Amino acid sequence: MITEKNEAYGALFNNAAIGIVIVNARGEIVLVNDYALRQFNYQESELIGKKIEVLIPSRYREKHTSHRHEYHHSNPYSRPMGLGMDLYGITKDGKEFPVEVSLSTYETEEGRFAIAFINDISIRKQAELELVKLNEELEKKVIQRTRSLSDALEKEKELNELKSRFVSMASHEFRTPLSTILSSAYLIAKYTHTEDQHKRDKHIQRIVSSVNMLNDTLNDFLSVGKIEEGKIQVRFAEVNIQDTVQSLIQELQPLLKKDQKIVYHHKGEKVYFLDISLLKHIIMNLLSNAIKFSTEHSKIYIDTQIENEKFILSLQDEGVGISQEDQQHLFERFFRGENVTHIQGTGLGLHIVAKYVELMHGTITCHSELNKGTRFTILFSKKNDE
Repeated sequence: MITEKNEAYGALFNNAAIGIVIVNARGEIVLVNDYALRQFNYQESELIGKKIEVLIPSRYREKHTSHRHEYHHSNPYSRPMGLGMDLYGITKDGKEFPVEVSLSTYETEEGRFAIAFINDISIRKQAELELVKLNEELEKKVIQRTRSLSDALEKEKELNELKSRFVSMASHEFRTPLSTILSSAYLIAKYTHTEDQHKRDKHIQRIVSSVNMLNDTLNDFLSVGKIEEGKIQVRFAEVNIQDTVQSLIQELQPLLKKDQKIVYHHKGEKVYFLDISLLKHIIMNLLSNAIKFSTEHSKIYIDTQIENEKFILSLQDEGVGISQEDQQHLFERFFRGENVTHIQGTGLGLHIVAKYVELMHGTITCHSELNKGTRFTILFSKKNDE
């Protein structure tokens, strides 16, 4: 059975429709699959033992060497490489081509290794250029034919930009967890002894976590689509605020970092008229962000208060904070603060939160300082039970 699994994972590695290159801590190539060899037009013997920079255009090699060293000696994690940047590979005969690269790591008795998943996006880039050209030509024709359609044209441009950003974001957000799933599935077969069970469990948990990440990302995209199409139906009913918040806090306990703690206080009446599904999404998103953007040993404070037909929800963290400039765009679609671009996220969560608050006739405000934390305050001023 073990032999069959090894053969199966070996076939998965060599027949994967994406280039896979494994390097050691010194940046030397130790394993490369057939797809990558075809991408870069090399024989395996020509790459094994060579620095990974041989596959990168010379103008980027010095900077890449520095980044590689920093990645290996910091706290490496699975992520897209060069998010928001144009990346290029170079073939044996000097031909450059655009690529997307995702990184992952694993450790054995021989040390730490990095896995690079390399996707040639030449066709997509060409299609994007052609699409831009076609859109520009179409825009000129529309403007020439009638000035009266200018408002409709602006709306169409905004929609095209939204779709383009959606495709780009989805590509990055789906590629990282998929790469993690692929690498963990491949590495599970390497742990063949009973005493390796904890290592297998670790990779199984990585797979489960990545699948959950994919599901959350997909739900964000679907929620934005429903909001834009006006398909969100708000169903007001009595909600026990204290029970709901306590339940969500308990549900999020596994996500807490080392010695993180959520401190909750409630004041006043317990019941308020809201849509419990939308409210849960709001609280889950804000709490998840607070956990994600705060360090170990930090506290997250959540307070709820119902008095005089008003419901106030306040959440304070001790995280990285948000700059004054970024706060102006905080609730926009796909917006991400400059100081958190290295952390996984779609930039849709707070946009959805703000829309859900608005649908329930509430308001949301944010107060934050860099490296001092962030406070979100949500106010509902009538019970919605009329």
